[in-house]
Amino acid sequence: MRSCVKAGTVKRVVLTSSTAAISSRPLEGDGHVLDEESWSDVEYLRANKIGTWAYPASKVLAEKAAMAFAEEKGLSLVTLCPVVVGGRAPATKVTTSVPEILSLLSGDDDMVDRLELIEQASGSIPLVHIDDVCRAEIFAAEEATSGRYIVCTLNTSGVALAHFLAAKYPQYEINTDHIGGLPEKPRVCIWSDKLVEEGFEYKYNNLDEIYDDAVVYGRALGVLPY
Repeated sequence: MRSCVKAGTVKRVVLTSSTAAISSRPLEGDGHVLDEESWSDVEYLRANKIGTWAYPASKVLAEKAAMAFAEEKGLSLVTLCPVVVGGRAPATKVTTSVPEILSLLSGDDDMVDRLELIEQASGSIPLVHIDDVCRAEIFAAEEATSGRYIVCTLNTSGVALAHFLAAKYPQYEINTDHIGGLPEKPRVCIWSDKLVEEGFEYKYNNLDEIYDDAVVYGRALGVLPY
């Protein structure tokens, strides 16, 4: 961002953060709605050091530092906070979210554990297609008002996801041992109306559309058998 100021020609900066900066906080019970005004609790994360606690903490600190710098220097800043990303990408190497969202199909116990940790930390398994994230990046650069935007199509749970995948892909054996103790429905809804109200339209609106591409991609990468 200092380089942008030094150049003197940059009017807008798009920062890609994560909903890890929104959802990592102590929440009791269910029925919670988290939006762009919500922040992960850095002090809670530092005190408890659960899992990959430094990741959400760093996202919060980076966002707030960018906001302060943009305000000081008069830059227009749009921050995007995507949720767990699925779909098919041009990358030929496996990235973090791909084996996680396909873990119930692949039977990779370590990745199922990580999927479970996402739900425990966030209160849901929120998903979005990679194409919609890319489109949101362009929209943020060209049209959106300065501010913070969640990029999320839907919220589900590990249990609901297992039922969906078992019905859609009967050729794979779905291991539900890890998620048996999780709630049937998500405890938290990560809400994304703000981006839509700005005029953005999601192209991929349900699990079918996200997983159709994710499974094809997973097979091409060798994460899933054909």
